[in-house]
Amino acid sequence: MSTTIHSTAIVSPKAQLGNGVTVDPYAIIEDDVMIGDGTWIGPHATIQNGARIGKNCKIHQGAAVSAPPQDLSYKNEPTTFELGDNSTIREFCTLNRGTMKQHQKSSVGSNCLLMAYTHVAHDCIIGNNVIIANAVQLAGHVTIQDWAIIGGIVAVHQFVTIGAHTMIGGMFRVTKDVPPYIIAGGLPLSFERLNVIGLKRRGFSPEAVDALNNAYRTIYLSKFNVSQAVEKIKLTMTVTPEVQTLLDFIANAKRGIISGPRFISHE
Repeated sequence: MSTTIHSTAIVSPKAQLGNGVTVDPYAIIEDDVMIGDGTWIGPHATIQNGARIGKNCKIHQGAAVSAPPQDLSYKNEPTTFELGDNSTIREFCTLNRGTMKQHQKSSVGSNCLLMAYTHVAHDCIIGNNVIIANAVQLAGHVTIQDWAIIGGIVAVHQFVTIGAHTMIGGMFRVTKDVPPYIIAGGLPLSFERLNVIGLKRRGFSPEAVDALNNAYRTIYLSKFNVSQAVEKIKLTMTVTPEVQTLLDFIANAKRGIISGPRFISHE
């Protein structure tokens, strides 16, 4: 496969482009850039220093990849933005590279879809198979684990972690950590229910789903606070690998986890 660069594109001779890369009209690719085989760079996209782009990605019109962080402490240190294989970046996404404060990079994994106008700030770490809908805004230092789905026009506070296999409804604010395997919505953002359909589609066993349902009932639908609920789960339940993932998430939550449903009866 040959690499094709449109005559109006500006591509640094120092940039490293793999086989079969296509660069469309008026795209700009700076010096310190690596692009994997088969990736398409759309018209007017800007791929800036520090970009490390995988194979077979699609970067659409006007996207700004590996832009400098919007952080006053950043002094043009050599940091990176990494994108895995087979990921799609839609129109006008703004993806900032890292800072020296934390990871020295921002990253989006493989098989991800970032829809139009998504903003990924400095030091964000996004896993594999993540879908982020239109106009989602991620502040700095956000972590999104594998298979999460974020609805449109969601704003995520800095240092928040969103768990694996979680869905967040559109137009909400995320100011606390969101545990894995659930559906969250409302103002303030709250636990709604287990993401049963998503888990079944991804091959989780009925036993795993039942164990998670029981754990979340204890955490969110009982009279216990979170610490008490965790102890109750450890003492009275068989802790499956999925439930252990949930307990580990809670133990490592830096911002505390989102609350339970807004209207609960303990009767």
